[in-house]
Amino acid sequence: MSTSVDDPAPLDDPLSRERSHLAASRAALRAMREDVESLDIKDVTANWVNAEVLARQIDERIKALADLSDTPLFFGRLDYLHAPGAEQAEGAYGERFYIGRRHVHDHDGDPMVIDWRAPVSQPFYRASKKDPMDVALRRRFGYTRGEITAYEDEHLSDPAEAARTSKLLQQEIERPRVGPMRDIVATIQPEQDEIVRSGLGGTVCVQGGPGTGKTAVGLHRVAYLLYAHRERLARTGTLVIGPNRSFLHYIEQVLPALGELTVQQATVDDLVAQVEVRGADDAAAAVVKGDARMAQVLRRAVYAHVTMPTEPVVVVRGSRRWRVPAYELQDIVRELLDRDIRYGAAREALPQRIAHAVLVQMERSGEAPDDRVQDAVARNAAVKAAVKQVWPPVDPAKLVLRLLSDADFLAEHAEGVLTEEERKTILWAKPVRSVKAARWSPADAVLIDETTDIVQRTHSLGHVVLDEAQDLSPMQYRAVGRRCTTGSATVLGDLAQGTTPWATRSWDEALAHLGKADGVIEELTAGFRVPTDVITYASRLLPHIAPGLTPVASVRENPGFFSVRTTSEAAEVVAACEELLRNEGSTGLIAADARVPALAEALSAAGIGHLAPGEETTAETRLTLVPASLAKGLEYDYVVLDEPQAVVDGEPDERTGLRRLYVALTRAVSGLIVTHTAPLPPQLEG
Repeated sequence: MSTSVDDPAPLDDPLSRERSHLAASRAALRAMREDVESLDIKDVTANWVNAEVLARQIDERIKALADLSDTPLFFGRLDYLHAPGAEQAEGAYGERFYIGRRHVHDHDGDPMVIDWRAPVSQPFYRASKKDPMDVALRRRFGYTRGEITAYEDEHLSDPAEAARTSKLLQQEIERPRVGPMRDIVATIQPEQDEIVRSGLGGTVCVQGGPGTGKTAVGLHRVAYLLYAHRERLARTGTLVIGPNRSFLHYIEQVLPALGELTVQQATVDDLVAQVEVRGADDAAAAVVKGDARMAQVLRRAVYAHVTMPTEPVVVVRGSRRWRVPAYELQDIVRELLDRDIRYGAAREALPQRIAHAVLVQMERSGEAPDDRVQDAVARNAAVKAAVKQVWPPVDPAKLVLRLLSDADFLAEHAEGVLTEEERKTILWAKPVRSVKAARWSPADAVLIDETTDIVQRTHSLGHVVLDEAQDLSPMQYRAVGRRCTTGSATVLGDLAQGTTPWATRSWDEALAHLGKADGVIEELTAGFRVPTDVITYASRLLPHIAPGLTPVASVRENPGFFSVRTTSEAAEVVAACEELLRNEGSTGLIAADARVPALAEALSAAGIGHLAPGEETTAETRLTLVPASLAKGLEYDYVVLDEPQAVVDGEPDERTGLRRLYVALTRAVSGLIVTHTAPLPPQLEG
C-alpha cells in the first residue's frame, strides 16, 4: 500500500497523524537540545581542565542534537505483533516504533524516535515475508524538503499480501545527488545491514563493485560501533582512511548527519607524514619500496646498531666499586634481543638490567638497596656510556636516508632479501647528506614510518575504516595495520578498480599484510547506484582486469540513460555536458588527465562554469571537471566520459589503464554519455 498527497490531508487520516508525530518529535528534540544548553557547570568541576573537557562534551552533544530541516527525523515505522522481548502468550500486546537517525524522547523519557542502530530497529532492514521477525507492519515514509508527503505499508505477517518491491525505497535509491555523499540509513539492505552490525572484535573486508554501497556500509558500521561500544571507542578512538582529500571531503558529512562528530579522517600519506614529501618515485622503485620485504631490510638495519659489549661496566658508589663483567652484559643483551621487543623499549630496559645486576652484588655483600638505588645506578655515567655504545639511539629518517644513499649499507642489510637489480632500482642516483635536503617520496615516508615502529610502538586505535584499499602497497597496509594492532578494521575495496602498479591481488594477502589474517571477507554484488545499461557496458572490461570477479547486478528499476557518441571536436563534448545539465542533479565530465586543460578552456569559452573534484556542487554550478586519476570514489548523477582510449593510454600499462577506464565508466548514477574521436578500446566492443 502506498499513499501520497499534494494537498493538506484531513485531520483523521494516517498522513496527518504521521505529520503530527513528526512535529511532536521535532519539538521533543528541540527540548532535548535546550535541556543540554541550559546546563550550568560552574560548580560541578574541580578544576579548569575538567571544566574544559565537560564544556567540550556538552558542545558536542548540542551539535549532535541539531535538527536538520531538510533531513527527516524518522524514515520508517515498525508495528510489532508483540512487545519486543515479551512472551508471546495470550494477552501480549504489540508496540510501535518510529525508526530514525537518532534517539528522541519526550519529557517523560518515553521514546518518540528510535535510533536506527538499536536492536529493536533491526527488523526494519531484515524483516521479510519469509521471516517477518514478529513485525506486523513496516511503513516507509516519503519526504520533500523534510516534510512527509507519502507513506508505504508492507503487511509482513499477512499471508494474503504478496511480497513486492518498495517504490519509496527505489525512489530514495535513485534520488538525484547534489553535493557531498549522504547517509543511507533509510535504504540499507539486509546484506549490507549484516556487515554494518558485525561485532567490534573482528575485522571485516568488503569486496564490492561500483555502486554496491561499500563506502556507505563502512561509514555506517563506524556509526553502529560507536553506538554499541561508545565508551570503549571513546577511549581508543576511530579513524576513517580515504585515498585522497577530495574523497574525504566528499564523505565528511555522512557521520555528522548521523550524530557522530568525533571520528577522525585521514589519508595514508597523512598517517606517515614525518618528513616533507617533495619527490616522486618511478613505478619500478615504488613497487620495490612498497614490497613487504622492505620491512625485513629495515629491521636488519635497525638492529645492526646493537653490538656485543667487550668491556665490563664499573659503577662507583661512595667508596665501593661494583663490576659487571662483559660476559654478563652479553647475556643481558642477548636476553633483550630474544624477547623481540621494540628497539627503543629494549634500549630503555638495558640500563635497568645493568643496574639490577649491580643491586644483586650489593645484596650479596650485605647491603639492602631499594628501587631508588637501582634508578640511581641506571643513571650512572658509566652505565649510560655502556648503553650508548652497545645500544645506540636510532633516528628513523636518518637510517632510511643512509639505506637509500649508501650502496654498501643497503647491500649489507638487503642481502638475500632484495636482488641486486632491486637494490639498484631504489638507490638514489646521488647521495644526500641530510634529512631536510632529501626529496622524499610517499613510499619513502612509509619506510620511515615502518622504521619508527621498529624503534617505538605506534599508538593503536579501537577501529579503523580503510576505503579504496585495493590501491595500497603491502608496506602501506602495514602502516595502517599499526594503527589498529589492538583494535579492528573495516577494509573496503574492489579488486577490479586497482589502478596502481602495486594494486592488491587478493584480499587474503592484503589482510595478512594488515596484520588481520583472520578477517572475514564479504562480497557485495547488488548495485544500487549504477544503472543497468551503464554497469553492463563497463562489465565488458572485467574479464580483462579481474577474471573471476562477480559482475555487479544493478537492482535499479530505471535502466538509466546511456549513449556512445563519435565526436570530432571539443565543442561536441561541451554540448553533451549542456544536454545533461538540463536534468536535475550533478554532472561530471571525466577525462584523461592530459586532456583536462583543453576541456577546461572549451567549457570556459562556452560560458559554462565548472568545479574541481572535492568542491561542492551548487544550484548554479553543477558541473565538475574530473581528471580520471581522481575519479575513484566519486559519483555524479550524470557523466560525460571523454575519449576512453586516452584514459587507457594515460597509464603505464594497458591493464592499469583498463582498470582506470572501468572506474571512470562507473561514476554515473542516472546517465552516461561516452564521447570519442579515436577508436574505442577493443575490450569494450560487445
